[in-house]
Amino acid sequence: MKAEQLHGLWSVQFSHPPAGLPERATLLLQRHAEFTESLAGSVSRDFGKAAGTPAIAGHAAQAALAGDLDEGLLLLDESSDHISITGTWNGEMVAGSCGKVYQGLWKDTSASARPDAADVPFTLTKLP
Repeated sequence: MKAEQLHGLWSVQFSHPPAGLPERATLLLQRHAEFTESLAGSVSRDFGKAAGTPAIAGHAAQAALAGDLDEGLLLLDESSDHISITGTWNGEMVAGSCGKVYQGLWKDTSASARPDAADVPFTLTKLP
């Protein structure tokens, strides 16, 4: 797989997200403006659908993404303030999915994250 094959819209499903993080989000991946072999984009979350809990501190409804596809591993950094890394995404392609499904772990790295915060499993599914 090449990074350009990941360009487009993706549906995100989080398994057992912490209070304040909705179970679903939308991810947009595209070519990075400076590093053409890398990825850039955004993740959009509807915090109003997070089971009536307040939004997770340190996270915005729309956050910037940047990263790479490195030997089959999807590695993305998330930034809600466009300055610091507020989350990390580490995933790999699901065998037999032809690059249309990735699974991995999201980690809250915001200043408000608890040191013992559990990684949150996610599944990315490419939208048509």
